[in-house]
Amino acid sequence: MDYVIIIVVLLIILLAILKATKKDANIDFNKLVELLGGKDNIVDTEINLSRFKVTLKDVTKANKEGIQKLGAKGIVEIDNQLKIILGPESKQLKKYIDGLK
Repeated sequence: MDYVIIIVVLLIILLAILKATKKDANIDFNKLVELLGGKDNIVDTEINLSRFKVTLKDVTKANKEGIQKLGAKGIVEIDNQLKIILGPESKQLKKYIDGLK
């Protein structure tokens, strides 16, 4: 009987840890849009696997250092586009930004 209680307690702790870890992994999309210069600065978005490509009106308004701190694994700037390596959240971010327009 004691083993059942211990196992239940361990499962509850494990679930709490997994839930907390998942929440921390999510990128704050509002903050990311702000770091890209706001929704009015975003012209177009595309995704390719883990890469999020955004075309901006004014690329100088983007805070690349802030985007990196927010969780981007890499950023490449080409003309007025930023290619941001975000991982699996790229698709969610595109849906979020498309919903703002």
